Amino acid sequence: MKIDILVLAAHPDDAEISCGGTIAKHISMGLKVGVVDLTRGELGTRGTAQIRDQEAAASSKILGLTVRENLGLRDGFFKNSEEDQLRVVAAIRKCQPEIILTNATHDRHPDHGRAAELVYESSFLAGLVKVETKDQGKIQSPWRPKAVYHFIQSQYIHPDLVVDVSDFWEKKLEALRAYKSQFFDPQSKEPETFISSPSFMKLIESHGQEMGNAIGTKYGEGFTVRRYLGVKNLFDLI
Repeated sequence: MKIDILVLAAHPDDAEISCGGTIAKHISMGLKVGVVDLTRGELGTRGTAQIRDQEAAASSKILGLTVRENLGLRDGFFKNSEEDQLRVVAAIRKCQPEIILTNATHDRHPDHGRAAELVYESSFLAGLVKVETKDQGKIQSPWRPKAVYHFIQSQYIHPDLVVDVSDFWEKKLEALRAYKSQFFDPQSKEPETFISSPSFMKLIESHGQEMGNAIGTKYGEGFTVRRYLGVKNLFDLI
């Protein structure tokens, strides 16, 4: 399996919330995009792991993902450990992405920052020939992506780059609505959470507008990097 962009996210719906427009935009360009969720979000107050599996599958169809998998790491308790790193390394080598998108470097939910560190370090390890992983019993070849970008989540982080997603904002919202157990539903009798309140959807809207305004468009999604951004010429930045 060879894809162009791989999103590695702590929980099902992290990808859609934070970079759903970016995913949809690049798929429309003919690129192959996949999502690997680290956990099943089983500690979430609303819904169950099984329900979230179904919701993730529905969202994947809406976006047109090439692949969506779940590593089944422990929600809330996964670590940036050798064991979990090797699981992520194997996923990277299986998909061979040119670009990885992953969680914010720090955020309201501690899983997000921890996932950012896990994925960033695993992306480097995936390129080391002496780090051995297997897929279906066969030793995998080393693979290192060209870039790792961290999306921005609940807490504001000043972006290093912003993607114009104005034409794909409605597709992003459609994918988000697939997670019926997690977001605002006036008919739901489950406890209200941070992301199930009507104000959370307003937060997503305002984040998108803020990022878009920064680059002169209606909606945008921001990302941070840990290495310098390199361009072949200044017109790549327009």
